[in-house]
Formats: sequence, C-alpha cells, structure tokens
Amino acid sequence: MPTNHVMPIEIGFKHCDPAGIVFYPRYVEMLNDTVEHWLKHGIGAGFAALHGDRGIAIPIVNLQMDFVAPSRLGEELASVLRLEGVGRTSLKIAIELRGADAAAQPRVRARLVLVFIDMRTMRPIDVPEDVRAAIAAGDYWSA
Repeated sequence: MPTNHVMPIEIGFKHCDPAGIVFYPRYVEMLNDTVEHWLKHGIGAGFAALHGDRGIAIPIVNLQMDFVAPSRLGEELASVLRLEGVGRTSLKIAIELRGADAAAQPRVRARLVLVFIDMRTMRPIDVPEDVRAAIAAGDYWSA
C-alpha cells in the first residue's frame, strides 16, 4: 500500500482575508511547504541541501488547483502528498488539503509538476539517483 506524506497545517491570521477564510494564494504557499517538508522529512533531500550544497532547484512548472471548500482561521488541516509519477527530470505530485481528520472534507485538490534544474545553467537535469532511491524506498506512489 502506498505511503502518503502528511503535514499538519494550522490556519493562522497570516493565511486569511478580511472575511476570515484562507486567501487563495496562501494555498499555493501551503503546497510548496508540503513539498519542502516531504523532501526534507520524507526522503532526506531538503531544499537547503539541494539549493545550497548541490546547486539544484525544483521549480513548479505546472500547477492545477481545485478549490472545494473554504478553510477558516483557527482550523487544523492535513496536507496529504502522494506521488503520481517520476520522469527523467520531473516529479508529478498530487496534494490534497483537508480537515485534520482523515475523513474530513477536502478543501483543495492540486496537481504539481516539478522539474529538477541546475541553478547555474537554469536547464533541466536528471532526477538525482539518491532522490530516486529515497522515493522508491518510501513507496510514495499513488494508489
């Protein structure tokens, strides 16, 4: 059975508009936070090491989002990441933001494509072998 990477999110004042609901661009930040958390804590390849030590960036090159229901100030969410594909230079990821209870209603469904690039040349590079191995060992594949 595939492993999902789950990251808790507490909806704070910084996330909300004057109506007290999450302002939609903040969801994009939450998606990026989830990817960063997964890379560091799930597969051991955090942004600091990739960007700083190895000169590798992983920008989002495609993003699709469905806004299903609002989230409000003070709520707890679970950001659930699952891997949908690994290409030569890219990762396809699905993330669902939902209430903290696993059975809770989804708030946002997103699909992302990230591409590994050399920060010096800004050109795509192969997914590093250690990252591929860690992904395979974690079994983050979508069901």
